[in-house]
Amino acid sequence: MSDILMRLAASRHSGNPFGITSVCSAHPIVLRATIRRAARTGREVLIEATCNQVNHLGGYTGMTPQAFIDFANSIADEEGLNRVQIIYGGDHLGPNPWRKEQSERAMGKAEAMVDAYVRAGFSKIHLDASMGCAGEPAALDDRTIAERAARLAQVAERAAREAHIPPPVYILGTEVPVPGGADHVLSDVEPTSPEAARSTIEIHRAVFDQAGLADAFSRVIAFVVQPGVEFGSDNVVPYRSDRAADLSNLLDEQPQLVFEAHSTDYQTEAALASLVRDGFPILKVGPGLTFAYREAVYALDMIASELIEGYGDRPLARTMEDTMLASPQDWKGHYHGDDAALRLQRHYSYSDRIRYYWGKPNAEAAVAKLLNALKGKSIPETLAHQYLPNSLGSLAELKNPETILIASVDVVLAAYEQACLKLTLQNSRAGTR
Repeated sequence: MSDILMRLAASRHSGNPFGITSVCSAHPIVLRATIRRAARTGREVLIEATCNQVNHLGGYTGMTPQAFIDFANSIADEEGLNRVQIIYGGDHLGPNPWRKEQSERAMGKAEAMVDAYVRAGFSKIHLDASMGCAGEPAALDDRTIAERAARLAQVAERAAREAHIPPPVYILGTEVPVPGGADHVLSDVEPTSPEAARSTIEIHRAVFDQAGLADAFSRVIAFVVQPGVEFGSDNVVPYRSDRAADLSNLLDEQPQLVFEAHSTDYQTEAALASLVRDGFPILKVGPGLTFAYREAVYALDMIASELIEGYGDRPLARTMEDTMLASPQDWKGHYHGDDAALRLQRHYSYSDRIRYYWGKPNAEAAVAKLLNALKGKSIPETLAHQYLPNSLGSLAELKNPETILIASVDVVLAAYEQACLKLTLQNSRAGTR
């Protein structure tokens, strides 16, 4: 199922670029919305898990790579999606979860993680060994990064052989904040220079060749660069095609490659289509989807507070505040300001650090209480207008509160799908004239 990924570069070089949405989330509503859309359209879907989220030790979701695939596949079965339509990707696979440990120990755990990902059936593997470990600089030089990536690729290739499965395609390199997004206000983001990108590509090619990994390198489909898009806690830096033009032109020298942006969350549909056209056809989105989920579930919390006697005054939001305050490690250090500013960021930040808390028992219980309270209730149209976005369409078509949550996430997914297909559709129309 990685064939579509192998065609990305060729499609651009032929003048018929297309893109694919990369859904980077383990949230059950996000996964269900993603899979339901794929079942409806019949298109392939790319679902990715990150090293912090899912790893051989469980990650913050508590899921191993095999457990993550089993979970997503179970949703696919419920939604009537053929499992072969799903491409699974592993994102930022490297020592990042253990970077506070010595490099050898951290890399040993990274190797075990990569092995588990490949054996579970993840066929798109992003190898990211860019971060320094204990006693090392925060950012490593290209050769060290490439040597560590090659070491992890050796593990991936061996795992595929031993498991008798096709070897994966690879994404290499990184020039982005560590997984999770930027932790400060961003006014501008400088795109990667073409010189730096060219050097990164050539160093990786040489190191892989020296390590006997020429065949693996032939399956490298993209390098991660910074096209000038990012989001901070309170703002989004929009994509500007003119600023990334020199970087995009570098792809003319690299017929097997496209570029991958670390994240495209909160970009407009027009900007997303420009990214696809300019050689960034893998549109990664994660926090933008759980942000849409949070908007909708908080809206339902307010609706239930108005509609249902005895439900309480926004008990879900209060539970989330208490849960985040009780375990601050996933937001503290990422948000800044006085107490009032921190409270707003905990709930409404573009960084969406609240996504780390939806799987906590208290949060799951509060969401279940909300959905049960609204189940079978008719939401007055006027109340829906007050809290739910018009983009959801007719409330009459939204049968239950879970459907409203899925529809809210699907609004974001629809914009991505349109951006991925826009250029193909335009070219098709042009060809019929």
